[in-house]
Amino acid sequence: MANYTAADVKKLRELTGAGMMDCKKALDEADGNVDKAVEALRIKGQKGVAKREGRSAENGAVVSVIADDNTSGVLVELKCETDFVAKGDKFQAVANALAAHVAATSPADLEALLASEIEPGKTVQAYVDEANANLGEKIVLDRFAQYADGYVTAYMHRTMPDLPPQIGVLVEFDKATDDIAAIAKGVAQHIAAFAPKYLTREDVPAEVVETERRVAEETTRAEGKPEAALPKIVEGRVNGFFKDATLLGQPYALDNKKSVQQILDEAGVTLKRFTRIKVGI
Repeated sequence: MANYTAADVKKLRELTGAGMMDCKKALDEADGNVDKAVEALRIKGQKGVAKREGRSAENGAVVSVIADDNTSGVLVELKCETDFVAKGDKFQAVANALAAHVAATSPADLEALLASEIEPGKTVQAYVDEANANLGEKIVLDRFAQYADGYVTAYMHRTMPDLPPQIGVLVEFDKATDDIAAIAKGVAQHIAAFAPKYLTREDVPAEVVETERRVAEETTRAEGKPEAALPKIVEGRVNGFFKDATLLGQPYALDNKKSVQQILDEAGVTLKRFTRIKVGI
């Protein structure tokens, strides 16, 4: 088996606009060399390869589908090259169709999604490739989230009034309560605005904490702080990192005298997980 990673497949897809399976086959034949794989796809005449090489798809839309009873929901990002295409009805129809397909089929991962049939005899990959051809731009589907184990809802944010939502947040709580809709909306809006990277301290990888601790210690030493005071100062700075990076430790957007954790505790609910997607990031 050729030596390449999922990141190499993604890079080749971005460079060429070719389908995932075609990219994987090209990398197999090129022994994992991305440049040779691009050349191989050119030789084989994959649609749009030469035309799309080097283009970036940093515009697009985030769409969601939430079950009527809030027991499940999906979030899908579909990218394109320009905001002109992103605001068009055809592009948004493709994005919504893909989100509906995810909601109906619950694919295990991106590879399974792209290989699944969205129409009789047509895979999702073929459907996206067709959108490439019809819209005249590179269209990329490489990110989605799906929850189905609690109370699920989404918040969609438009950064510009004439564009589709550019930020989407999917949240899942342990249960529904009388005021869960308001709590969920507020927390999802907070996540959209403050972009926490993790839910709790326990979710932060050990290597990330170690890096933050090392940077805090080196910074404190460079400032000439007394040696005896180093441990307390470093610990304070690491705690500050946790407060900024973890959702539950952040001051709540709608009441900054309380943390998000305090808001959830008062409401008697637990936020199990969340996904925040911003187009192109």
